[in-house]
Formats: sequence, C-alpha cells, structure tokens
Amino acid sequence: MGRIIAVYGAIAGVIVILGMFVSITFVADHGTMGMVAGYLSMLVALLFVFIGVKRYRDVNLGGVITFWKALGIGLGIGLVASLFYIVGWELYMWQTGGTFMADYIARSVEDMRAAGKPAAEIAAFSAEMGAMAEQYKNPLFRMALTLTEIFPVALLVSIVSAALLRRSSFMPGMQPRG
Repeated sequence: MGRIIAVYGAIAGVIVILGMFVSITFVADHGTMGMVAGYLSMLVALLFVFIGVKRYRDVNLGGVITFWKALGIGLGIGLVASLFYIVGWELYMWQTGGTFMADYIARSVEDMRAAGKPAAEIAAFSAEMGAMAEQYKNPLFRMALTLTEIFPVALLVSIVSAALLRRSSFMPGMQPRG
C-alpha cells in the first residue's frame, strides 16, 4: 500500500507542479482564468488518486475494497501530491526572490484603480493585504496556506474515488484467463 501511495502520489505531484508552472507562466496575468487553470491542473493531477486506488483494489485486493481503505489510500496519495505542490511553490518563491505577494498586491491595486474603485476601498484593501504579506513571509504560514489550496481538492477526489471504487462492479479489473 505504501508503494502505491508513494508512486501515484509522486506522479500526481509532478503533474501538479508542471501544471502550476504552466499556469504561472502562461495564464497568471488573466485574472480568474489563472485560478481556473490552476485548479484544473490540480484536478487532472489528482486523477491519479482514483487510478492508484483502483490499481490497489484490483491488483492487491482482488477487486474488492472498503470505502475507508480506499479513502485512506486516496488521502495518502493526495497528501504526497500536496507535499510536492508545497515544495514546488517554495521553489517558485525562492526562484523569484519571494516577490509574489508584493506583485500580487500591486497588480490588484492597479486593477482596482482601473475599475474606478474609491480610494478608501483601495486603501483598506492595501492595508489588509499588507498585513497578509507580513504573515506570508513566514515559511510555515505560507506552506500551510499553500496546503489549503490543494488539499481540499485531494479530499474531494479521494471521497468520490472511495465511494465509486468500493463497489466492485464499478470498473472491474481484468480477470485472468484460466
């Protein structure tokens, strides 16, 4: 079981890191499209939760798995992928000199001004985000925040995978010919 979690978690992790960098490189400046692309890449990567649980069910358990066992394996795979995501983000922060929050705040304020928002609203946003930027300098805070981006998706995919794959009639594995 540990091997399945490590292998499929690592595959999902590599895919989610690639998706993160593609999203940052090509879509980040497009507002909500960057966020949508990021979460879609997480979802694609986390399909390996389903694939890993199914493989474990079919190969190791003869085609039968309980919901809780499937959920545990799915969460393990999701946690490994999440750790890859956190490490990928920390590498990005290191590579860019940690300017993400300052750049994000500046871009957001610029967008608010372009949209004609009142100066008081912009000042309140700047103050709130300035406090957040101070917290974001703490690597443990940043890592915890980064985990909250991907782990809810991993949890949802794990629950759905466990609910579907607990039924041995759902996508049964190949039976060996006798």
